[in-house]
Amino acid sequence: MDATALSGGFAQPAIDAAHVFRDVLQAMARPGRIARITGVSPPPGLSLAAAAVLLTLADETTPVHLAGACDSAPIRNYLRFHTGAPITGRADAAFALGNWEALAPLSDYPLGTDAYPDRSATLIVELPALTAMGARLTGPGIRTHAQLSLPEIDPFIANARHFPRGLDFIFTSGTAIAALPRTTRVEAG
Repeated sequence: MDATALSGGFAQPAIDAAHVFRDVLQAMARPGRIARITGVSPPPGLSLAAAAVLLTLADETTPVHLAGACDSAPIRNYLRFHTGAPITGRADAAFALGNWEALAPLSDYPLGTDAYPDRSATLIVELPALTAMGARLTGPGIRTHAQLSLPEIDPFIANARHFPRGLDFIFTSGTAIAALPRTTRVEAG
């Protein structure tokens, strides 16, 4: 394992992870709201926000799928050392990480079941930018509406039709994070 994988984690793991956990919960509770996350130094190809989310949510019981450029030795080693999460294929993933194109097709990920909707995957989508413009979001946690720069609209509309099953999304770009739970309705902005 490369020595760089051993560094770049949280300085104070319990405290830093608690802060990131709160940020992720707030992002899920307030779809479209963009927040900033700090506290880690990930390897090249992995945004700070995505690294912090995985270091907080992944462990040896949460299989992670790495798609496209995120499936690199430095990122694998970094996640293995800091989280112990097993790297897996799409069909078994609790979390999946990659850019939008690399994560496709969405139909390959677990959607959960009606009895156990929590057994679905959460996709961490790395974007070049994250802005409060574009698609119009409504639903739980949104007073009137919010806007978010989504890579497409139709896949999120289709995902909402699976409710209570379906995928949840965390979008990251640099230090920025926003979320789109399956309960959010998406339409053109």
